[in-house]
Amino acid sequence: MKHNIVLLSALALSALFVACGGDKPKPVIDSAVTSAAAPTEAVADADTDKGKEIYNNTCKACHQENGQGVPKTFPPLAKSDFLSDRKAVIEQIINGKTGAMIVNGEEYNSAMPPQKLNDEEIAAVLTYVYSSWENSGEAFTAEEVKAVRDAVKK
Repeated sequence: MKHNIVLLSALALSALFVACGGDKPKPVIDSAVTSAAAPTEAVADADTDKGKEIYNNTCKACHQENGQGVPKTFPPLAKSDFLSDRKAVIEQIINGKTGAMIVNGEEYNSAMPPQKLNDEEIAAVLTYVYSSWENSGEAFTAEEVKAVRDAVKK
């Protein structure tokens, strides 16, 4: 019974998440409020504004404004060991994910629907995530995302 309630809750949250990601209005971003640390040198030159906008419209409902996620429900993106596998991160955005996964030693068993983002949008949002909340990494390119998308289709 408890498992069914958890599953139904996850599905309801996923449905809300998908609904929020539909026709997205442009967010109003208060420049006085920032939750992300300054971009790392590796991505300092990348344009993270578009990525932040996409994050706020698509990811923030589950992973939260500060990237901390929701304990036991939605994994953190801040200081996340899952981010070490760039290909897996891209695949998860493209295909979604159901079932258990371990992030930073904690189990999360929720559903993430596939995101309706093009290659440029995925590259932008991942560049933003990798340059925020004490994460680090090189900027993503649309070409990198396309290569993963093409490999997944096969």
